[in-house]
Amino acid sequence: MSDQFNWAYTDKVKEHFVNPKNILKDNEDFKDDGKGIVGNIKCGDQMMMMIKVDDKKGIITDCRWKTYGCASAIASTSVLSEMVKGMDLIKAYKLTPKDITKELNGLPEHKIHCSVLGDKALRAAINDYYRRTGQENKITVETARIICQCMNVTDHEIEEAVLENARTYLQLQEKTKLGTVCGQCEEEATKLLNEYIKKHFG
Repeated sequence: MSDQFNWAYTDKVKEHFVNPKNILKDNEDFKDDGKGIVGNIKCGDQMMMMIKVDDKKGIITDCRWKTYGCASAIASTSVLSEMVKGMDLIKAYKLTPKDITKELNGLPEHKIHCSVLGDKALRAAINDYYRRTGQENKITVETARIICQCMNVTDHEIEEAVLENARTYLQLQEKTKLGTVCGQCEEEATKLLNEYIKKHFG
């Protein structure tokens, strides 16, 4: 049976899944400067990321994380936690799932969405650091824009659908239900679909 088992991931993904780096241990007293929690354990993965920051240099010196998720989510967050050490906050905030996937030497397309929670939790932790240190002017608020008025579907939901393997307008409809009433959003939704495919997979 074991001879027939095929590992569908790269060696680097396997390395970070089997031996994840910087996981917050239950008994560890990690005094963070910023903490971000995203996702919902009731309906899927949840991620927590904590960072330490050198105030004078504005760089991340250390981080810890915890997740309830699959191999891809664990490996993605593990490698991200290594990537951000020594990185300045501005650059770290701009890291994308594409950057994380590249560092892992690739992920199966249907697992790319698992790398989203890590970068979202990191951005939430950085914003929390700014909040705690009185730098609210540096906080970036990610506002969603409604694309389909009838079904109340936002651009964020379209991006999530692309990360979950939607590649055509029909697949986008199946995942989000947009355009199923009046259909007036088709042109804009299709444009966003192609933009997000290029952003994450181009």
